Amino acid sequence: MAAPVLTVSHRRFSVAQARALLRAGKGTQARTFTLVGLALVAFFLLLALAAPLLAADPTVPTQDLGQAPSGAHPFGTTRIGFDVYAQAVWGSRIALEVVLAASALSLVVAVPLGLFSGYLGGWLDRALVLVMDSIYAFPGLLLAIVVATLFRPAAQLPFLGVSLAISVVYIPQYFRVVRNQTAGVKAEPYVEAARALGARPRHIVSKYVFYNVVPSVPVILTLNAADAILTLAGLGFLGYGLPPPTPEWGYNLSRAASEIAYAQPLWWTSVFPGLFIVLLVVGITLLGEGLNDLLNPLLRERAR
Repeated sequence: MAAPVLTVSHRRFSVAQARALLRAGKGTQARTFTLVGLALVAFFLLLALAAPLLAADPTVPTQDLGQAPSGAHPFGTTRIGFDVYAQAVWGSRIALEVVLAASALSLVVAVPLGLFSGYLGGWLDRALVLVMDSIYAFPGLLLAIVVATLFRPAAQLPFLGVSLAISVVYIPQYFRVVRNQTAGVKAEPYVEAARALGARPRHIVSKYVFYNVVPSVPVILTLNAADAILTLAGLGFLGYGLPPPTPEWGYNLSRAASEIAYAQPLWWTSVFPGLFIVLLVVGITLLGEGLNDLLNPLLRERAR
């Protein structure tokens, strides 16, 4: 017999409550973090969406070689004529596309595994925890390099290869968060009641456990997304990212670093891609910290 759907109102956090907390005087830190983070992330989202309107094709070099920032080239050009502004703007689209794809792949794999591992327990839980802990023990960038190298023969799908390389790094983190939350939720009275009424495990997980575990995912998602930007830049800097002439910030920094040996290095070729990386990472991190303050029940009580 299917059990009736039981709700737990004290675990739900609505948009109206978020607005109320943002407007509260004691929620100044959460409000500031969230608004600043939202502003920076929204800026890069708009930049990525409007890239075809804001900049020319970044893979086509110009006739101006090694030109300093000017009206024609706001961020200057490289020694071989590539427009740094166009590469920085289009690089925002590449970065967000890869991070969104990697995050989606990580969530699709980690959330179901974490839910059923935490709820069912037993040998399945022990096996999955062992596998995930083994993956988590590897340094993130090193693991991404290994996976990117494995997918390097599939040169026709470089975007998918890099996205998979980054997603593998964060699957264990999502799994651990969801699994630990599920292990706590399954002991709640309403889950025990559903089990006593004969509800199947899949029904309990989807109707009772999932909606009480999923609020913890956005926080870890934003924090991991910020780290994924750095991982993507690291792969590009070391030559394991998207192939040139793809406008990727990490590759742009690598190419700029190779010019240090010149008598007159072009400072603008490294400053602007690095600045974009810093601003996007800071924006996503602040958004994650603000969401943590808003979604964490203990922090909400302190704010009230």
